Amino acid sequence: MAKIIHLRKDCIGCNSCVENCPSMWKINEKDGKADLINSEKKGETFVKELPIELTEENEKAVKDCPVNIIKIFK
Repeated sequence: MAKIIHLRKDCIGCNSCVENCPSMWKINEKDGKADLINSEKKGETFVKELPIELTEENEKAVKDCPVNIIKIFK
């Protein structure tokens, strides 16, 4: 299964990931940055298995992220 990686510390809170896939992303009310819902922190990154049915939406989130901090590994 594919994994999605988020380098949260560099997030600018633009909300494009949330707009593309609100079932996997939310804006944190405390600091205004995006959270990858139910992800696991590994060092500086957050990692989560990417359900196949949400691949297309998250590929768009990767493309739309202005700071390129979301990656998908298949």
